[in-house]
Amino acid sequence: MLAVLAPGQGSQKPGFLTPWLDLPGVEPRLRWWSALAGIDLVHLGTTADADEIKDTAKTQPLLVAAALIAAEQLPLHDVALVAGHSVGELGAAALAGVLSPEAAVTLAGVRGREMAAACAVEPTGMVAVLGGDEAEVLAAIEAAGLYPANRNGAGQIVAAGSLAGLDKLTDNKPAGCKVVKLSVAGAFHTPYMAPAEQALVALAPGITVHQPGRLVLSNLDGSAVTGGNELVQRLVRQVTAPVRWDLCMNTLADLGVTAVIELPPAGTLAGLVKRAIKGVEIVKVNTPDDLKAARDLIARHGVAPSHEPIPHFQVAVSPAAGNFQPADGLTEGADVKNGQVIGHVETRQGPIDVTTHAAGTLIEWLASPADPVAPGQPLARLHPTGGTA
Repeated sequence: MLAVLAPGQGSQKPGFLTPWLDLPGVEPRLRWWSALAGIDLVHLGTTADADEIKDTAKTQPLLVAAALIAAEQLPLHDVALVAGHSVGELGAAALAGVLSPEAAVTLAGVRGREMAAACAVEPTGMVAVLGGDEAEVLAAIEAAGLYPANRNGAGQIVAAGSLAGLDKLTDNKPAGCKVVKLSVAGAFHTPYMAPAEQALVALAPGITVHQPGRLVLSNLDGSAVTGGNELVQRLVRQVTAPVRWDLCMNTLADLGVTAVIELPPAGTLAGLVKRAIKGVEIVKVNTPDDLKAARDLIARHGVAPSHEPIPHFQVAVSPAAGNFQPADGLTEGADVKNGQVIGHVETRQGPIDVTTHAAGTLIEWLASPADPVAPGQPLARLHPTGGTA
């Protein structure tokens, strides 16, 4: 199985989009998206300096646009799984078909502006804590009055909060740790971003949403999200919630991912995956010269194309790793409603509901009670009769 990953804020570099403008249609595409995002993506991706592209309001739509520009050059119909880090989740949502590219770039523009505005309310920041015992690091972050904003795996946790709290953590860092100040505008993915989340809550009902055409992982808990509306709700909530990239990588391993493509600006996520999942083949796409290797990887690790007729049914899949328990009294042949809970998966963090995304008939169970299941594993087959979300 192959996964395509979209990076998040901090991965951008001056001029990284310059070689992509040589491809037919790329510059007009970026100019159209610039109009939607309210910024000049062509300038930001080619001639802007490091300070300018560090601006949250500009960085976020730039990163989403970059990932989508590269993805449009690849045969993604053979890709089964996508994921993104922080704002990269918007790019992943578009790759999964939940959002149109235009909606993803527009939403990234709003998200970036609102998060930048939230940063201006109170001086805050972030530091990366590298190494050390995870439990001790988390305890030290809490003792300093901070939040674990990013848990990236591979011994990397990002703490966020007040400047005084960051100084306290730096002065009292756990044994074996290195604390690195990050050049960011504020405490992303913490309650300090509540004004930005509320702005997106008001905006979300107006977004046209579709059901995902492939598995897409959520930064909230690493689970595979199977409903378009649920994914958008998670994207909104993610503004104030920690990025659990460590759990996303656990899911990649659970699903047996054998290859990964990181979209531009690539490198950060590829490095994390390489350290966390042994034996995975990785291609970093930074320029059009990397597309050949990415296409080859898709051909060797992607889903085999099929000419079989598309079946007229849907499947409910597991949102996480655990043990499946169907809902009491729900039997094959029963009618189910859109959004109905048909069971749950018992995980280490507690039960997670399995819900339908269309009204219809439960044709058959694909897992038995107490069966161990992996994220994305089909649990039930349904014949939809309408009312899709």
